[in-house]
Amino acid sequence: MAKRDYYEILGVGKDANEGDIKKAYRQMALKYHPDKNPGDKAAEDKFKEAAEAYEVLSDVEKRRRYDQFGHQGVGGAAGGGAHGMNMEDIFSQFGDIFGGSPFESFFGGGGSGGGRRYVNKGSNLRIKVKLTLSEIANGVEKKIKVNKKVSCGSCSGSGALNGSSFSKCGTCGGSGQVRRVTNTILGQMQTASTCPSCQGEGQTITNKCKSCNGFGTMPGEEVISINIPPGVGEGMQVSVSGKGNAAERGGVPGDLLIVIEEQEDELLKRDGNNLLYDLYVSIPDAALGTSVEVPTVDGRAKIKIDPGTQAGKVLRLKGKGLPQLNSNFKGDLLININVWTPQSLSSEEKKIMERFRDSDNFKPSPGKGDKSFFEKMREYFS
Repeated sequence: MAKRDYYEILGVGKDANEGDIKKAYRQMALKYHPDKNPGDKAAEDKFKEAAEAYEVLSDVEKRRRYDQFGHQGVGGAAGGGAHGMNMEDIFSQFGDIFGGSPFESFFGGGGSGGGRRYVNKGSNLRIKVKLTLSEIANGVEKKIKVNKKVSCGSCSGSGALNGSSFSKCGTCGGSGQVRRVTNTILGQMQTASTCPSCQGEGQTITNKCKSCNGFGTMPGEEVISINIPPGVGEGMQVSVSGKGNAAERGGVPGDLLIVIEEQEDELLKRDGNNLLYDLYVSIPDAALGTSVEVPTVDGRAKIKIDPGTQAGKVLRLKGKGLPQLNSNFKGDLLININVWTPQSLSSEEKKIMERFRDSDNFKPSPGKGDKSFFEKMREYFS
């Protein structure tokens, strides 16, 4: 089933600012929160749908790609969005817009999942990868060395000295949250926020690891293999889940975001899914006809130049362009014919050309059957 428009889901216009989007998502999340709609699968689906829309529209880069390419620009190899998350994922990722522990300040207590504890999440990494037209046409596997935070080998990422133990946080009692009850004109309101002592983890380390000073991460590098599908374009992004920075003290690692850069080709120019090539032929070849080879993304192809070919004629090699992302469709290779005129002639060549110039057959007659450039283009695209 086709996905709904993200702006429509949140009920905002395409000119909505960050505050409008945040406010709209907050209202949707409160309306369809599982604690307010226990056992309601439809409400849960709408809750996840709103989270997916907010994930894209609250991120400047994702929103730009969505506005330009639609769902295709933020989906595909980039992952399944919030629909692919469970409730804990959504709470941990988007709960900060409510200020404190996700949603709990509005519903009191731990919600449908019971006392949710904060989980560390590593930051995402963004790198640029240059691709040739051939790699874009066929897809490619790249191995990339990435400098990033890695899990500490001495403590296996826990942050604790080998053999050391963890103790329950004395401030929050192990819940990871501190709660406050405030008297208002509407009665008592309970709010919750992340515990400042344990940063929401609910426990503290007895003895910190000497190698990482208790953080559980260290500077390092990793060689990562990424598969880039055919048909990507400049500025598109491919996400590799879990290959970003390691999280502190054994949390969830971030993602690696691959931003595509197209490497300019010396001969072929890209126009959407089509490729353009300027072919230069001599006056005799244009007049008499010939066969020539032209470059493609997969090598070279032989084409026929008919006798009497005029400059500006466009030849098409169907299916020799670039594929569309996540589709079987392929563009074409469009070959623009240019007739090359020599800049210097020998005395014998000048005499030959003078005889040609005096011949009626070599005098231009644009009004006799020769189509204008606009007519030829209209015919091609019709």
